[in-house]
Amino acid sequence: MLPPPSPPMTRAAKFPSDKVASEKAASGKPDPQAAAERRLRLLSCNILAGASVQRYSEYVTRSINAVLPGRSKLDNLDRLAEVLPQFDVIGLQEADAGSLRSGFLNQTRYLAEASGLPFWSHQPNRPMARLAHSANGLISRMEPHSVHDYPLPSRIPGRGALLVRYGAQPEALTVMIAHLSLSAQARARQLAFIAEVLHDYPNVVLMGDLNTEAHSAEMRHLFARCSLQPPGQPTPTFPSWKPRRALDHILLSESLQLERVWALPQAFSDHLPLAAEIRLPTTLAPRAHRLRR
Repeated sequence: MLPPPSPPMTRAAKFPSDKVASEKAASGKPDPQAAAERRLRLLSCNILAGASVQRYSEYVTRSINAVLPGRSKLDNLDRLAEVLPQFDVIGLQEADAGSLRSGFLNQTRYLAEASGLPFWSHQPNRPMARLAHSANGLISRMEPHSVHDYPLPSRIPGRGALLVRYGAQPEALTVMIAHLSLSAQARARQLAFIAEVLHDYPNVVLMGDLNTEAHSAEMRHLFARCSLQPPGQPTPTFPSWKPRRALDHILLSESLQLERVWALPQAFSDHLPLAAEIRLPTTLAPRAHRLRR
């Protein structure tokens, strides 16, 4: 396993739900959420920096909107924020880290605070002057033990992965959020790197826009090199207005049980968000701010 680089700071914001959870624990009363603590709901979402695209022609006709801020982008983020409290761990791709196109708004932080979820971190990885600054993002109901920032190999720099650990033990739940390149050759290198990072972790989730389908050669090599399992059935997410391709993935190690997987019907960008509910081993229930609004 590769040694982790220096971790980025994990940002935490406390909300009233934390206080309620703490009071329940102190009272000694049974927590109705306790029985569900071994289940987690995950969401992976490429948000296209808040832009909404509803047909291929809009990549051209609305291209100026891609580099300018606007009320429509903020409204789109607010719509997404209403959905996020249904989930425990959210991975974002193509969030803006704070540039002209977002009105210099850190979109991961904005979504965390607007949704009332207490923990967030992000990985800025592709600055383009002050016009655009793409990032991967984490929003979490549970407090991570650590968050590590990995740049991914590519001829053109700017792709990355966040490694999130929910505990210090070797068997702790490990979640990686990634956004891979368009080139198959670059993706093969990136997935080989990811497989090496994840190889020694027994309880793993890989989620993100991997820009390829599960049957591709580079994905088959990933499954051969680590404990991640291919999905039982592909879930198309792209393009959001008429999904035909399963480019977004939530992949699990064989130790984790998939209860269900589905694409959200709401189109917040050119990808549909991909959701999954998973069951953890009985020894692996991370303590969390479990109350959902």
